[in-house]
Amino acid sequence: MANSMRFFATVLLLTLLVMATEMGPMTIAEARTCESQSHRFKGPCSRDSNCATVCLTEGFSGGDCRGFRRRCFCTRPC
Repeated sequence: MANSMRFFATVLLLTLLVMATEMGPMTIAEARTCESQSHRFKGPCSRDSNCATVCLTEGFSGGDCRGFRRRCFCTRPC
């Protein structure tokens, strides 16, 4: 009787361990983002939407204003 209880406890523990490793936290891979200063944007960058529109014409997927000097930087997945 003691051996069967020990066997049952061992099987239960192994089952819980297998379930915990399969249902563990899922890792989401994020793509790296490459950025480059816009060559066509003129003047100080005050609105991210204007910067993003210009970046689309340069072949990027988006853009935003950055830095103290407010320059337009275009972004795309690497």
